Amino acid sequence: MDTLDKFDIAILSELQADARLTNAELAQRVGLSAAPCWRRVRALEEAGFIKGYRAEIDRHKIGLGVLAFVRLDAERNTGDATKRLEDAVRELPEVISCHYISGTGTFELQVVAQDLDSFSRFALKSLINLPNVKDLHTSFSLGEVKASSALPLGHLRPQGKAHPPR
Repeated sequence: MDTLDKFDIAILSELQADARLTNAELAQRVGLSAAPCWRRVRALEEAGFIKGYRAEIDRHKIGLGVLAFVRLDAERNTGDATKRLEDAVRELPEVISCHYISGTGTFELQVVAQDLDSFSRFALKSLINLPNVKDLHTSFSLGEVKASSALPLGHLRPQGKAHPPR
């Protein structure tokens, strides 16, 4: 599967909005019958366009009131040292995302914690002691304006055939 057609794009859009749709509901929304819709979803999964399905949990409701952005500076940016650091970061459930960044720093982490005290303990016990860490710089979210994992799909549609966003 190299290219996506209008049905594939519509399927991706609908599943991003509500991954709990039944195949029959999804098929109706995208204008296909059930069997071809199911085959397309399976093909999108097998081709890696759909990586999985998960519940979106309100972090505040489960007691994770602090969201911190941590810029992590590595001591060395060599292959082995960087791999050890990457592997260690992957093991920390409090780190919900980690990206290589340009500019100052090596990684940008998003970290959740119950409160400032628990974040401080985590930073001093875990983050600063990760292999190859030179320094940490932290900013805290004061409020979320937009927090979505849905990806924009408009660029996949042929020009002149724009559809309103869902």
